[in-house]
Amino acid sequence: MPTTRRTFLTATTATAAGAAMGVLGPPASAVAVSAEEEFDALRARWLTVQLGTGYDPAAGPFAARLKETGELARGFRDTMAPAADSLWPGYAFDPPAGITQSYSRLWTMTRAHVQEGTGLTGDAGLLADIVRGLDHLATTVYNPSTTRYGNWWEWQIGSPRLLLDIVAALYDQLTEAQREAAFAAVGHFIPDSMLGDYTGTSTGANRVDLCRSVALRGILGRKPEKVALARDALSPVFPYVTKGDGLYADGSFVQHTWVAYAGTYGQVLMDGLGRLFTLLAGSTWEVKDPKKQIILDSVEHAFAPLIHDGLMMDSVNGRAISRGYLKADDRKVMRSDHFHGQGLIAAIALLAQGASPAEQARWHGMVKGWIDRDTVSPILTGRQFDTDDLARLHAVAATSVPAAPEPVAHKLYTAMDRAVHRRPGWCANISMASERISYYECGNGENPRGWHTGAGMLYWWGPEGKSDQYTDWFWPTVDFCRLPGTTVSTKRLADKAGGEWGEPRPAAQWVGGATDGEFAAVGQHLKGLGSTLTARKSWFCAADTVICLGAGITASDGVPVETVVDNRNLGESGTNSFTQQAGWAHLEGHGGWVFPSGGRLRTLREDRTGAWSDINTTSSTERRTRRWQTLWFDHGTDPTDASYAYLLMPGAGQRALAARAADRDWLSVLANDNARQAVSVRSLGLTAANFWKAGTVGPLTADGPASVLLRRRGSTADLTVSEPSRTGRPVELVWHHPAARVTAADPTVEVLATGKELRLRITPGTAGSSHRCEVTLS
Repeated sequence: MPTTRRTFLTATTATAAGAAMGVLGPPASAVAVSAEEEFDALRARWLTVQLGTGYDPAAGPFAARLKETGELARGFRDTMAPAADSLWPGYAFDPPAGITQSYSRLWTMTRAHVQEGTGLTGDAGLLADIVRGLDHLATTVYNPSTTRYGNWWEWQIGSPRLLLDIVAALYDQLTEAQREAAFAAVGHFIPDSMLGDYTGTSTGANRVDLCRSVALRGILGRKPEKVALARDALSPVFPYVTKGDGLYADGSFVQHTWVAYAGTYGQVLMDGLGRLFTLLAGSTWEVKDPKKQIILDSVEHAFAPLIHDGLMMDSVNGRAISRGYLKADDRKVMRSDHFHGQGLIAAIALLAQGASPAEQARWHGMVKGWIDRDTVSPILTGRQFDTDDLARLHAVAATSVPAAPEPVAHKLYTAMDRAVHRRPGWCANISMASERISYYECGNGENPRGWHTGAGMLYWWGPEGKSDQYTDWFWPTVDFCRLPGTTVSTKRLADKAGGEWGEPRPAAQWVGGATDGEFAAVGQHLKGLGSTLTARKSWFCAADTVICLGAGITASDGVPVETVVDNRNLGESGTNSFTQQAGWAHLEGHGGWVFPSGGRLRTLREDRTGAWSDINTTSSTERRTRRWQTLWFDHGTDPTDASYAYLLMPGAGQRALAARAADRDWLSVLANDNARQAVSVRSLGLTAANFWKAGTVGPLTADGPASVLLRRRGSTADLTVSEPSRTGRPVELVWHHPAARVTAADPTVEVLATGKELRLRITPGTAGSSHRCEVTLS
């Protein structure tokens, strides 16, 4: 048994982070080290990042995870059968996903060899098999003589990441020729030119992944210019963008040009940057670009608002909503909203290691809160995590920082057409589409029926203490033509309708709204995918409710048009009672709805059966059944200017719903037509309006399209205005109410007159932002 190697690796996983910092020194250190020492220290540090440190391999989830790694590795060793076109039966090299899967299995075998507690630690036979597998891949397919085919990601991201991790862990036990073969292959598939122009597949999260492999290739191959290239190539990722891929000033994150992707690609971005920031800290190649702070700020500004009780809202998970159990998943893990959320939570724990003390305390509090509240998929034993992430998460859980509660706030992501409304005990998430953001993304055989996920889908989680509504086989069993909150033509669409990779986008500009950070007016000019449907949809997000209005609903497809008030997943055989009375409806354990304008509400309780493979060609064929409670308005065949109005009240009981329905003074619907949608809630001091065109509604007049939120608080009032069409045209707003003076205003707000009425001119820019002013009333 290679005792010296085992001794080195045991020490590495326990103490190398500190040792590496000792060699490298803190950023201001004047200690001189040789290039060889620095490269060795960086490799040691990378192993602590990838394998974990500071945990007891015989305790808690670590022992179970290490044992499982050993069991998997033993199975892989026994079934490995090198052939001309594969390394394992069933994982051919064409498509190239078979190459990545082969490296993934070799990495599991490598972990079993180098980590304590696997039952195969230091096993010479296992090491020989790993090397045999590496040599086979290098000889047959992953080498400079191969011309790339199939999915580019497998060649340039999936395979090189795993290959270089294996080389890092087995560095001393590979020959120089074997290491150089790996470096040559990575250099072939990721040429330096990939990190040149910030375009194509070398942007956002993809750029970070490419930089990771180039940096590792430089460190392991002792090529300082490669490490410098990778570090410098990160810089285009940091600044805010105004179009295409990247982070936006409002917190939005977009990938594939048109897709809201904070959940999956965003997690890859943050995890990758966390690993690279940690790796290079204090070294010759430390990331010192001051715009790096934008990434750190995004933890709270961009990503945290989309995490609820440990899950990442599916509206920003793109085509990954269709994955479920993947066929090629050696460690069976449900890729649900909790899977994506927990991946981002682990990335935040990693990034916290390099954050300021104040940031670190806040982030640790958020992470601990999510750990405490995720009862659906406990984070500290998460199946997706290996010892590295588990160690970091357990370390955060052990800190003395108190767990942070879920915030009470509204977050409007205008650049990716998403909104999050949080109130005590519940939250809601609105998913829209525009000329800037696609209806949905499909591709690689994934998510072919996500057609209407951008048609005003309204996700919500109530106060019942469970957050599995969209986790528990929601996507393979839901009726994709009846997604909650959407208005749709029932015209049947073909799989992948509109095109792949975010191609289908409506020719609609007015999508967005105005928010003061607590309440909001949100609107969508809806144009149906593959249909003639047009509609105006508004959501006025208030204290205990989301007020939902629809107007101008028109279509000529020869089929009925529906607005799906809701479609709740009741689980495998839910018996939740459903009660419908005049003006309201209640679903036991969930909440209810109020219908201030009446209308014929149609309902259906049905069992639906599906498999993940129905919506993803690489997913499990296992079939499950779930029970559904559906509520919808039928606007009839080929409607003209149809409308609807309802209140969503998460967690509300029957008494609260009946009282709200009976209180005719609580809500005034000021307008609900093709020109304006507006409401007033006197008890909240709230008036909110979406102007689809110039006009007057209630006390407000706008000279063009605008979203307005007015909140009175005693002798003062706050006005928030935006121009969701994002043309940049100035908006003039009149509040027909006496106003003594404007006491505070954003620089974009010009006061034209006070006195008998307030007149404002807003210069909105083109980001769809909210612009605020505070008024003292006469």
